Amino acid sequence: MNPIFSKEFWLKAWEKDKETDTYTVHRGFSTPEYWNKVASSYDRSKEETKSRRLSKTLDLFKRKHLLFKGMEVLDIGCGPGTLAMELARQGAKVTALDFSTQMLDQFRQSMTPDIRDHITLFCEDWHAIDIEKKGWKKKFDLVIAFMSPGVAGPEAFYKMMDTSKSGCAIRGWAAKRNHPILAVLWEKIMGTVLEDTPQSILLKINLLFSLGLFPELTFDTVEWDQNVTVEEELESELAFFRKVSDKTDAELESVIRPFLESISENGRIIRAHKGLTATAVWSVNAIY
Repeated sequence: MNPIFSKEFWLKAWEKDKETDTYTVHRGFSTPEYWNKVASSYDRSKEETKSRRLSKTLDLFKRKHLLFKGMEVLDIGCGPGTLAMELARQGAKVTALDFSTQMLDQFRQSMTPDIRDHITLFCEDWHAIDIEKKGWKKKFDLVIAFMSPGVAGPEAFYKMMDTSKSGCAIRGWAAKRNHPILAVLWEKIMGTVLEDTPQSILLKINLLFSLGLFPELTFDTVEWDQNVTVEEELESELAFFRKVSDKTDAELESVIRPFLESISENGRIIRAHKGLTATAVWSVNAIY
């Protein structure tokens, strides 16, 4: 039997991914501190909101019979709640989870009265949750994790599937993304050229195939700009590099601040986002 058809092959490949820059970058993006710093800059522009592909996502869920009134949804890494609130408007009862207090504050501020009773928020880390104690095992009709660091490892990914009685959906970067500010700072701070080629979602998709689970896949090119102040960008970059480097805050700021000021205009920075995302939706009705 060809080893690429076995789950062990893809689990080992996933483990090997920890040796790459991509995994190190993920660590920088996987802290509540980082997401608390960037929360205020989220969904400021129409282009960013458009990149969520809400209509296309809802149509995909409907086609897979995973969107109906009264359904129960778990959103892992819900962020400011863009998708969770739309699902609630469609009649779903949504349990939304994030480890960032600031993201959840953004979520609460955006909730309208008509959906407030349909959404329950939890400020918790997915890795620390005991789904048995929560009563979440096979509880939800749909479990989603879109652009979420919560399901970056096999154990967390399996736990995600264990909470679903019908279907799951994930979204993540499917190819090298454009982040020029990070690339320059990485070389200055880490002393190497950044080689970040996100592929954890591709590992997940292939693992699903090996388990006899066949997701429906869609790919989207996304692009938007975030307009932030130098201080906002400084705080988010400090939060990132605290996790991936051994330098002190003073050492980090001595590198980061001059660079940000050199590329700013009137005290503001345009942070460009561009990349390819993959979305996978599948039924969990198989033994793995």
